[in-house]
Amino acid sequence: MTDFSNKKELLKNFIRRLHDGADANQIKREFQAAFKDAGPTEIAQAEEELIKEGMPQEEIHRLCDVHIAAFQDALEKEPTMAPAGHPIHTLMEEHKILLKYAGELQAVSGKIRAAGSYEAAAKEMEQVIHIEKHLKGSENHYLREENVLFPHLEKHGVTQPPAIMWMEHDKIRAVKKSIYEVIDNRKNIAFPDFVKRLGEGATGLAEMLSSHFYKENNILFPTALKMFSEGEWQEVITQFEEVGFCCFTPETGRVSAAKISPQSDKLQEEGMVPFETGPLAAEVVEAIFNNLPVDITFVDKDDTVRYFSQSKDRIFVRTKAVIGRKVQQCHPEKSIHVVNQIVSDFKSKKSKVAEFWLPINERLIYIRYFPVWNKAGEYLGVIEVTQDITDIQKITGQKRLL
Repeated sequence: MTDFSNKKELLKNFIRRLHDGADANQIKREFQAAFKDAGPTEIAQAEEELIKEGMPQEEIHRLCDVHIAAFQDALEKEPTMAPAGHPIHTLMEEHKILLKYAGELQAVSGKIRAAGSYEAAAKEMEQVIHIEKHLKGSENHYLREENVLFPHLEKHGVTQPPAIMWMEHDKIRAVKKSIYEVIDNRKNIAFPDFVKRLGEGATGLAEMLSSHFYKENNILFPTALKMFSEGEWQEVITQFEEVGFCCFTPETGRVSAAKISPQSDKLQEEGMVPFETGPLAAEVVEAIFNNLPVDITFVDKDDTVRYFSQSKDRIFVRTKAVIGRKVQQCHPEKSIHVVNQIVSDFKSKKSKVAEFWLPINERLIYIRYFPVWNKAGEYLGVIEVTQDITDIQKITGQKRLL
């Protein structure tokens, strides 16, 4: 048997030849003869190395459909199923449901065409709206992959396949957006144009989902199944819950996992603050607070000032002498009753925010107070957040580029 490094080189050679225009059927025959037991992990690693060697990611993406066809027989030998409740099983079940909706949209668009008018297709339009609702509700499927599965794969050095899949997610989103626009604006679209655009969108979506899901089911998911430990899968389950599921996710896919602390012993290093979502050095925490575009002051449960950030353009004067001082002493006599009311309402859970805004030196200053509670529901204190919103108020339109 050819050793692992040579196997990867041969796979890379096959992909290069496909890129250069070689016949896919010929490549497929050569591949089957040389790699009867080749799996998705090798393919993923080959793609990684090609990217590192300079092949543009867009080229790898363009090649993907071609080399999938050549490697299909070997890929189908890989076990891709997982037990009910496993994150991969959940994602694959959602794939089936989304493909079903895409197929139904294709079918109903044909029925609408045959009906000949909006009035005659009223019943079919109800089905279209139902499908649209579920397609819009599918966003968490992609968010779970992008924000949970992909980062875990990247920790194992698998970066390009997730990047390619994310690129395809955005293309799927663009196709779905075009479908939504056609459906939602149908009153302003002539019926023949509506039917044409809906049919094209439905066909494009079905083809794109079919191709994309095949790649994930047969390359990305098996790679994750091979690489992740049981502990990692428990973390994935917990993080899937945090992102949320789709309205159509099967109940078997909503299995809860015990909340797992993301901290390990090796992360509990001296000088590190062990937050639930990741440890940070104390100096990093302080730098984050000091670089936020707001001023922050924290008053503890006993109404004592304990902390304030030191932003570059502080709005109100703060000195270290204020630390340990009662918050009532930090305000003029005429305002103390307001301070006491805010604190009292927070402690009694009567309110969740207190906000004020006022002009200072021709700038509009926005001041908000928030109560702070721990997970046990115990009152910890108050955060004061002060922000200059003068320039924010001037924002109009949109800005998408740096």
